[in-house]
Amino acid sequence: MKALFVIIGWCLLFVLCWPLAVLAIFLWPLLWLMSLPFRLFFITFEAGFALLRAILFLPARILGYRPNSAGRS
Repeated sequence: MKALFVIIGWCLLFVLCWPLAVLAIFLWPLLWLMSLPFRLFFITFEAGFALLRAILFLPARILGYRPNSAGRS
């Protein structure tokens, strides 16, 4: 569904201002390539926090603590 909205939006932009639409077609891959290092950095950052959380909660898991799931009491 998201791809459909992107295509419809691009077609609308092409009708209203075709030079901007053509420029967007050529610049989008370049912007995507430039954003890759930032994505890799944040994936690594998130993985580090997940590891820290797993280490901190390890004693509770060893002792058998299980959080309530699906609202059970």
